[in-house]
Amino acid sequence: MSLLKLFFIFVKIGAILLGGGYVILPIIQDEFTEKRKLLTNDEVIEFYTLSQSLPGIVAANMTMFIGYRLMGKFGALIAMIGIIFVPFLTIVCLASILGSFINNRYIQGLLWGIGCAVIALILLTIREMMQHSDKNLFFYIIFLLSLTALYVFNLSPISTIIIFSVLGVLYKYLFERTTE
Repeated sequence: MSLLKLFFIFVKIGAILLGGGYVILPIIQDEFTEKRKLLTNDEVIEFYTLSQSLPGIVAANMTMFIGYRLMGKFGALIAMIGIIFVPFLTIVCLASILGSFINNRYIQGLLWGIGCAVIALILLTIREMMQHSDKNLFFYIIFLLSLTALYVFNLSPISTIIIFSVLGVLYKYLFERTTE
């Protein structure tokens, strides 16, 4: 794999990455685990999980982890440039003409269709994360409590992540102490 090849792979992914970081998981898995066999599913899930827990854009973080894993620091930089290349050009081009297009019924239909596809990709990501999670009773309790905190109590996503990260660490600490 060359840096140029890595760049063009991420240009392609960036061109079809509608919906941001939540839809990148199935695309990355298809490209790097199924087609090219450069990463394992576990590596991709770990990169995705770590990318969500860091500040910044999930897709950008994940891209840098993959680029670094495959080709070091330059790989991370090239992958990042590749993933933002098409979206950047698209935003620059569309920004000037967006006002005249936004009320066009065909554009509205296009955006509606993209929205439906993004929801489907998010559901695939949820399925993939559930399949690769270490599920036990505590997992389901944390899952339901965090869902309740977000949906019922309108707790901010940041607060929810912090609270349940601390609970996860405490659980692992207590669980590993009792199994020693």
